[in-house]
Amino acid sequence: MSLARFSLNQATIKLASLETAVRLAVEAGIPAIGLWREPVQQYGVARSVTLVRDAGLRVSSLCRGGFFTMTEGADRRSALDDNRRALDEAADLGAPALVLVVGGLPAGSRDLAGARARVADALAELVPHARAAGVVLAIEPLHPMYVSDRAVVSTLEQALDLAAPFPATEVGVVVDTFHLWWDPTLPAQLARAGREGRIASYQVCDWVTPIAADPLLSRGIPGDGDIDFAAFTSLVSATGYAGDIECEVFRQEIWDADPAEIVKRAAAAFDRLVSPHL
Repeated sequence: MSLARFSLNQATIKLASLETAVRLAVEAGIPAIGLWREPVQQYGVARSVTLVRDAGLRVSSLCRGGFFTMTEGADRRSALDDNRRALDEAADLGAPALVLVVGGLPAGSRDLAGARARVADALAELVPHARAAGVVLAIEPLHPMYVSDRAVVSTLEQALDLAAPFPATEVGVVVDTFHLWWDPTLPAQLARAGREGRIASYQVCDWVTPIAADPLLSRGIPGDGDIDFAAFTSLVSATGYAGDIECEVFRQEIWDADPAEIVKRAAAAFDRLVSPHL
């Protein structure tokens, strides 16, 4: 099984403890793990650093920062301060990137342009801290169905435009198959991302039809749905991206299943559908 670039994103086995996720990754021969702040904080950042290091795992990313689209005030200041803490946590863990889910429309607002402008302002404010921490701020464009509540950045083009004023070592993008597979401009935008050296993370999971009642939980393990992973991965590979590739799945029945079996399924899917096209 070819898993040299595979990373188990912790969200795929969300109900498992951090210790269990690390153990299962090691047992499956997976060399990297994508971590989430909440379980890391619950376990303790310093303890998490030791746990992952002693297991010999790379940390491919830390999720998540962002949610800074609110208008100026105490809440926005608090959100930006929390992002600075997240950058410090990522640096401690050895994560090269902090994944940013930028946030949706503030409560009661219909000012989409204003929310997007505040994303640009937040990046400018956070870049000095990211530079000092040695961590890339990785903007994740989310599918347009999430624009109101989770991310006013919906396309790779939008994410690249937001990143453009900053060095690629400080602001990059996350390429997630679930969020971007539908976009007819994807080949051109991935080529642009490659030219600019902007891809900070590649995440794979499937689009499963029909969409779940909660759209957040509509993902599947590669092969469960409609995405052509051979074509998508070939486009990413052509950009020169050589980093870890995370499997990140949000789906209740996957979370409710035996995490050891889910890890095996995810690893086998990566080996069959993604690895041959790298």
